[in-house]
Amino acid sequence: MAITYELIKTCKQTGARLGRVHTPHGVIETPAFMPVGTQATVKTISPEELKTLDAHIILSNTYHLFIRPGHEIVRQAGGLHKFMNWDRPILTDSGGFQVFSLSNMRKISEEGVEFRSHLNGDKLFISPEKAMEIQNALGSDIMMAFDECAPYPAEYDYVKKSLERTTRWAERCLASHARPQDQALFAIVQGGMYEDLRRQSALELTSMDFPGYAIGGLSVGEPKDLMYNVLDCTVPLLPTNKPRYLMGVGSPDALLDGSIRGIDMFDCVLPTRIARNGTTMTSQGRLVIRNAKFADDFGPLDPECSCYTCTNYSRAYIRHLIKADETFGIRLTTIHNLHFLLELMRNVRKAIMEDRLLDFRNEFFETYGLNESNKGF
Repeated sequence: MAITYELIKTCKQTGARLGRVHTPHGVIETPAFMPVGTQATVKTISPEELKTLDAHIILSNTYHLFIRPGHEIVRQAGGLHKFMNWDRPILTDSGGFQVFSLSNMRKISEEGVEFRSHLNGDKLFISPEKAMEIQNALGSDIMMAFDECAPYPAEYDYVKKSLERTTRWAERCLASHARPQDQALFAIVQGGMYEDLRRQSALELTSMDFPGYAIGGLSVGEPKDLMYNVLDCTVPLLPTNKPRYLMGVGSPDALLDGSIRGIDMFDCVLPTRIARNGTTMTSQGRLVIRNAKFADDFGPLDPECSCYTCTNYSRAYIRHLIKADETFGIRLTTIHNLHFLLELMRNVRKAIMEDRLLDFRNEFFETYGLNESNKGF
């Protein structure tokens, strides 16, 4: 297989997994958060800075790279790693979520999805075979099967038909995957918020023996408690000797509670997106640096943080940059937010090793200002 999963330890307090995913471009220590580089770049920061932050893997977006610059350009460049000068692992999503978010611009059929480009309105088409062709050209270490992401809420019958189509598409992805020796293909478990449908999807997909499994269709507007219920019924159905990936989830509370439920990999645009609005994550909770009270505050964003931003720049200066729409301000908040989540996952791994993840989670929630009635970011 292109990748292998190594289980190092199971937390006695929670059942969380400490592990390693071995890939052609290096090892991913898990549980891991993957920064999102949608268009072959994590917005405003360089691959060298990502290495300084010790990001083990990043995610890029199949849909956007298909639209621009085109997967053939990336292939000619020698693949995504060379194109963007990143020599650590890369995961590419299938493009399914982006295509299905274009609800008024696409048409789903058994063959695939016809849609219009969000850039110029050109009519385009992605099938399971096309998704494999694009990702084979990109050369990512981990590829995702083309799936249909059902919205929330959605009727039972619609979700059932959707997941069954996703299963058929997964079979077609396996059949058309041209590089299984150096690119691992993960299947995506769907089924909405219905436990029996999640069970059906998981059992059908695990019977095909993919190198890893993702849980999709969550963090799409449903309450957190409902997401955790779905995880509680789905994760135990996934193989223990393969990676488990929760797609599109990256708030601090969800990283902790997802890890406790046995998830190995997470991704989300949250830390970079909110950074562009001047919102940062700190050891004491959310801090909106645009607020007027920080105009003459010359302390760091987070006194407990050792990142480049907090070591060198003050709240007052960063607020000035953000208010003045200076790119450097966004770079500083982005670096800080990514450091915060990557450091959080290092602490999660340490807590698993020491069999105290539940204690760590409760301590974090207390200092971060989270409680059972306010668990979102």
